[in-house]
Amino acid sequence: MEYMGLNEVRERFLSFFEGKEHLRQPSFPLVPQGDNSLLLINSGMAPLKPYFSGEAVPPRKRMTTCQKCIRTPDIERVGKTARHGTFFEMLGNFSFGDYFKREASGWAWEFITEVMQIPTDRLYVSVYLDDDEAFDIWTKEIGVPESHMTRLGKADNFWEIGSGPCGPCSEIYYDRGEKHSCGSKDCFVGCDCDRYVEFWNLVFTQYNNDGQGNYTPLAQKNIDTGMGLERLAAIMQGVDNLFEVDTIKNIMLHISEIAGVKYKSDEKTDISLRVITDHIRSTTMLVCDGVLPSNEGRGYVLRRLLRRAARHGRLLGIERPFLNEVCETVIRESSSAYPALEEKRAYIKKVITMEEERFSLTIDTGGKMLLDMIAKLRQGGVETLSGEDAFRLYDTYGYPVDLTVEILEEEKLGIDMDEFEGLMKAQKERARAARASLGDLGWTSENLGLDRSVTTEFTGYGSFEEESKVLALVVNGKLADSVSDGQGVTLVLDKTPFYAESGGQVADTGTIGADTGLIRVEDVRKTPDGKYLHIGVCESGALSARDTVKASIDASRRKAIMRAHSATHLLQKALRNTLGDHVEQAGSLVEPDRIRFDFTHFSAVTPEEQLKIINEVNREIMEGLPITVREMPIADAKKLGAMALFGEKYGDTVRVVSMGDYSVELCGGTHLDNTAKASLFSITSEYSVAAGVRRIEAKVGLALYEDYFSQTKRLFEAASALKTSPLELAERIRGMLDETRQLRRELELVRQRDFLTKAEGFLLSAKLVEGIRVITASLPGSDPEALRKIGDFIRDKEPGVVAVLATESGGKVSFLAVCGKDAIARGISAGSVIKAVTKAAGGTGGGKPDTAMGGGRDPSLIDDALAIVDGFVAENAR
Repeated sequence: MEYMGLNEVRERFLSFFEGKEHLRQPSFPLVPQGDNSLLLINSGMAPLKPYFSGEAVPPRKRMTTCQKCIRTPDIERVGKTARHGTFFEMLGNFSFGDYFKREASGWAWEFITEVMQIPTDRLYVSVYLDDDEAFDIWTKEIGVPESHMTRLGKADNFWEIGSGPCGPCSEIYYDRGEKHSCGSKDCFVGCDCDRYVEFWNLVFTQYNNDGQGNYTPLAQKNIDTGMGLERLAAIMQGVDNLFEVDTIKNIMLHISEIAGVKYKSDEKTDISLRVITDHIRSTTMLVCDGVLPSNEGRGYVLRRLLRRAARHGRLLGIERPFLNEVCETVIRESSSAYPALEEKRAYIKKVITMEEERFSLTIDTGGKMLLDMIAKLRQGGVETLSGEDAFRLYDTYGYPVDLTVEILEEEKLGIDMDEFEGLMKAQKERARAARASLGDLGWTSENLGLDRSVTTEFTGYGSFEEESKVLALVVNGKLADSVSDGQGVTLVLDKTPFYAESGGQVADTGTIGADTGLIRVEDVRKTPDGKYLHIGVCESGALSARDTVKASIDASRRKAIMRAHSATHLLQKALRNTLGDHVEQAGSLVEPDRIRFDFTHFSAVTPEEQLKIINEVNREIMEGLPITVREMPIADAKKLGAMALFGEKYGDTVRVVSMGDYSVELCGGTHLDNTAKASLFSITSEYSVAAGVRRIEAKVGLALYEDYFSQTKRLFEAASALKTSPLELAERIRGMLDETRQLRRELELVRQRDFLTKAEGFLLSAKLVEGIRVITASLPGSDPEALRKIGDFIRDKEPGVVAVLATESGGKVSFLAVCGKDAIARGISAGSVIKAVTKAAGGTGGGKPDTAMGGGRDPSLIDDALAIVDGFVAENAR
C-alpha cells in the first residue's frame, strides 16, 4: 500500500467512478440550495435529495462527488480528541434507479483493493442483520471470507430518517492492528475501540417507510455511498488521525510556527492546535460559500467557530489577529479541488480578519464585566460565581466559559457549573425544537397528480402570451377537476410565459383564461422537478382541467421588471469597478423599476462613490449596449469571464447574459435587448444589513421619472412660496440663510445685553445676610440657558454671593443656584442650596458647590421656595 496525499486520494476516487460512467459533479455549496430543512450541508447525499425523492430529474442516473460537509453537534469535543472535527469531505457514488447492490459492492471492493491497493486481510465488511442478499454478494461473488464479515442490527446497518426512502447498509472497515485494540477477546468490527475503523458506508435505498413502521419496496431502488476522504487518506498515509493527514498537518504546522509551539509536546497545547486547525478549515470554506458571521443560523455557526479558534490562539499566546494568515494555508492546500478559494482569497481573509478583530473587543468587554463580577463576589464574601452570570457572559457577550473558569481559578473562586450547564441545556433544547420545526429531510412535496417527467415549458423569454393546456388544478389544497368564480386556485400548464420567482426576480402577474372563465394570477412558483405553479383567484366563470387557455402576463409590469434586472447587472459591474473585486452579490430583489441589491463590502459606500456608480451605470445605459443571451457549456462561460452568483449551483449548460463588452453574467432572468431601454438609474439609499454586507436600493425607468416629476413639482412650489424661479431658488435660500444668521447674531447681542443688565440689577439689589450677598429672583418665560448665563455672570462678578434664580415655562419649573468662592469658603454650597429650594417646590436638584440646577412640580410654590434662601444662608454660614 503506497503513501498517497489527500488531494490524490480525492482525484483517484472521482476518476475511478467517472470510468464507471458516473457524472463527476463539483461539490455543492455548504449553504443548502432550495432546502430550508438543513442549516448546512452535512452529508454527500444532502444536496441530492430531490433526485432520490423523485422531485427532480438528475442530469445523469449515475453521479459521483466529493462534497464539502459541516457537522457541529460535537463541537465541544473538537480538539479534546484527535477524531472529532467539524469540517470534512465526503466521497460518494450515487445511482438513481440504475445499478444496485451488486455493482455498488463490487466497485467499492475494486477501488479499495485494486486502485488503492489496501491489503484484503486488513479489510472487514458488515451487513444488515437480515440482508442475506448483500451477505451473499460479498462472500460468494466478491470473495470476502466469512471470517471478515459481520451482521449488525438496525442501529448500525440500516439507514432511515423519519418517514421516506430508507434501506440496509454495508460498511467497510480497516483493521489498524493489534496495537490499537482494547484487548478484549471479543474485540471485533463494531467494537468502540480504535482498532477497526469504518471508512465507507454503502446505503441500499430499497424501501419506503410510512412513518408507522411499515416498509414497502420502492419502485426505483437507489445507491447512496459515503466515504470520509480524510479517513481514507489517513489509512493511505499510515497515520493515526485526521490531524496527521498531509494537507491538514500543514495547516497545523503553520499555526505551530506562529505560536512557537510544537505538536505532541503538551496535551493542553495540542488541544488548541487541533481546535484552530479544524475550525479554520471550516470557516474558510463557509466564508467562501457566502456565509457571513452573525448571531443566528449558519452565520452563528461561523461566528462560533471563528471565535473558538481565536480564543485558542490566545491560549497559545498569540495576542494578534492571525487566522487570516492561517487561511492562506487552507487555500493553498485545497484550491486545486475548490478553485473558488483562490478566486475569493482577498474576500475570505477580510471577513476572517474583521471577525477576529471584533472578537478581541468581545474578550476585552467580557473581561471587564468578569472583573466587576469578581469584585462584587469579594464584597459580598461569596466564593462562587453564579451559573446565570457565567451564562450571560457566554451567551450575550460571547465570552468563553473556559476562560471564565480559568480566571476564577486564578482568583481562588469557583463557578456554579451545574446551573450553567442547565442553562446551556435549556438553550440547546430550544434550538433543537427550532430545528425540529423544520421537519425531516423534506422528502415530501405537494401531490399534483402528475408524473415527475411532466414539466412546464417556459416560453416567456420571447413571448408575453401563450396558448396552453391546463395539466392540473388545485383548489383548497386538493386536486380538483374545475375551479369557479371566487375560488383560490393553483394551476399547472404545459407551457407558460409567466416567470416564476427566482434569482431575486419577482414572479409575473397576469391572467389565464378562456371563453368559460378568467383567473387572475398573483404569484408563480417553480417546483424542483420543473412544474410552474400559477397561483391566483378565479374572477369570473369557470375553468376545468385539460382546458385550452390563453396565458397572458402583465406586459407593462414585465417590461419594468426587465428594466430593473438589466440595470442590476450594470450596478454590480459598476460596484466592482468602484469598490473592488471583493464585491459579490449577497442577495437581490428585482421588482418593477425597483432594485434592492445586497453585496459584500466592509464600509459604507461614500456619497462620492455612490455618485461615481450612478454616473457609470447611466453612461452604460446611454451607450445603448446590445444585450445578448446565449446558452453554452459552463466551461465556455467561465472562459468569457462570466460572473456567477455567490454560492449558487449551476448545471453543465448555463445562460449567459452579455451587455456589450461591459458586463457578462450567468443569469436565468428576463432582460431588455438594449441597455438604453432602462432609461435612467439612480441610487435612493445605501445602508448596512449585516456585518460585511451592504444594501443599495435604486430605481430606474418610470419609477425614477415619477420621483423626478414629484421632486420637480415640490421644487416649483418652494420657488413660488419664496417668490423666485426654480433656477434662482438656491441663491434665494442662501441669501435668506445669511439674513437669518445675521438676525440671530443681532438677537444674541441684544439678549447678552439684557442678561448683563438684569445681572447688574440683581447685584445692586442684593441683601446682606451674615456678610454674604444674597440674591433671589423669578424670571418668568426664561429658559434654563438664560438662567445659567445670568448666574455665571453674578458668580464670577461677586465672590461673596449666593444667588437663586427661578423660571416657569409651559408649566415646567427650573431653579439655578450659584455660589461665589468666598461664599463657598463660608460653608454655603450651591448643591445644598438647590436641594433645599427644590424640595420646597415639590421637586429635586443637585450639582457642584459653585453651580447647581433643579426643578419643581408646582409653579405656585416658586415664591415660597425662594423665600427660604435667606434663612438657609443665615443658618449655614460660618
